[in-house]
Amino acid sequence: MVNPVKIARIQAGLTQQQLADQTGVTRQTISLIEKGSYNPSLKLCLDICHALNRTLDELFWVG
Repeated sequence: MVNPVKIARIQAGLTQQQLADQTGVTRQTISLIEKGSYNPSLKLCLDICHALNRTLDELFWVG
């Protein structure tokens, strides 16, 4: 399954580096989030949601 963060980032036309710059983290952190290997803080989740114009449920809800 493709990670919702990666899908939203691509749909927004952003590279991992651009999203990282907008959220104040490294490109490697974005890569790990997209791979499901990193559990971001709530603040980072919200920053990513804001940058990608998505909700927490759309990007991070595990169900």
